[in-house]
Parts: sequence; structure tokens; C-alpha cells
Amino acid sequence: MKNLIRTILAILTGITSVYAQLPEPGFVIDETTAIVITDPQNDFLSPSGVAWGAVGESVKENNTIENLETIFKLAEQYDIPVFVSPHYYYVHDHVWKFEGVLEKLMHNISMFDRGDQLKIEGFEGSGADWLPRYKKYIAKDRVVVTGPHKVFGPESNDLALQLRKQKIDKIILAGMSGNLCAESHMRELGENGFEVAVVGDATASAKLPGLDGNQAAQTNYKMIASKVYTTEELVTDLKDFKMMKKN
Repeated sequence: MKNLIRTILAILTGITSVYAQLPEPGFVIDETTAIVITDPQNDFLSPSGVAWGAVGESVKENNTIENLETIFKLAEQYDIPVFVSPHYYYVHDHVWKFEGVLEKLMHNISMFDRGDQLKIEGFEGSGADWLPRYKKYIAKDRVVVTGPHKVFGPESNDLALQLRKQKIDKIILAGMSGNLCAESHMRELGENGFEVAVVGDATASAKLPGLDGNQAAQTNYKMIASKVYTTEELVTDLKDFKMMKKN
């Protein structure tokens, strides 16, 4: 028993030591930086949304709704381009021959459903629509709404193309949900050569029996992104960015 305890302590000490030695690449906001927001939609962020029962606790703990609005405001204040990567499912998406676990769940509960990609009947106020408090920011000409991603990452939409066409090299990432779409965007954008920072408290994830998506997401952000901001830290860095532009 004593040997087992010593072994466990040695392992934990080793893990702590390795974690303490993780480098901090940092992230410098400059003229090639854009903000990417994933899924700022009712089904995730509204108490009436179909996923609220799973993500609502995490949304409230992280202050996600308010923090995302702060980020939209900061983008306008500092003239930083914004790209929104939404999640929509059309009628033809419901005849897929196979699905992963969360895809199956989303289809079962009609999450992000839209009737047809060329029609907007029934879209206003639906689960696929933007959270109302964000609409005035997203409606601006300076905001790019990409095609929808279909699973979790941006491999199936035009986000990377839109970013490259505006000569964006750096991404400040936020949005829903933390361990699925936001994390998948972080991974894919990083693989495509973008420098990615994540605003950790401007995301949230599902909490299910035995599964804590937010804990998983925050761990992976710290291990993969160049920097993990709090919204408050982002406010400070953007003030520094403004001073740099003046000089």
C-alpha cells in the first residue's frame, strides 16, 4: 500500500512539474488579427434553446453571454474584423446515413434546424437564429458570416478562405460550444497555419452525468492555443493594441 501511494505521488509530482514547465508562446494583437465567434445562436445561449439544459449551467458560470457581447463591442471599438461561423442543419442534412454521438443528439432534438438553405421562412426567432442581443452587432457590414459548419470544425465551411482573403493571420476565438465547435475551430485553424488565442470565459460547454465538457475544453485550450484570455485580459490587451497603433 505504501509503495502504491509513493508511486501515485511520484506520478502527480511529475505531472505538476511538466505542467509548470509548459511554455507560454503569448499572443500579440496586430493589424492581421480577427475575431472568430462560433455558434452565437439561440439553441445554445437562450434559456428556451434546446441545448440549454445541458449547457446552461456552464454558460452562467462563465458569464458567457455577457462576455461574448463584450467581445462584439470591443471589435467595433477597435475596428477588428469579426467572422461568425454558424451551425445550421437543413432538411437534406437529416438523411445522413451515419452520425457521431453529438450529431445524432443534435438531429434528434432538431437543434439549429432550418427548412431550406435558400429560404428564411421560420428562421427569425428560431433556435438557429442569433441570440437577440447580438443581432445589432452581427448585422453590420464589417462582420462576415460564413457558410455553416456541419459537424464541429470549419473544414466544411469557407471560414479559412474568408480569413485568408482578408490577409488575416491571427485569430481571437470565442463562442459555443467550448469542447466541440470552439475547440474544433481552434484545432483546425491552428493546423491551417493561423495563430490562435481563445477567450476561455467567452465559451461554455455541456455538463452531463460523468462528463464535464467545460473542464475538457479549458484544459485543451491551455495545451494547444498560443494564449488563453479571460475577457478582462482581452480588454487590457486591446488597450495596449490601441496605444501601439497611435505610436
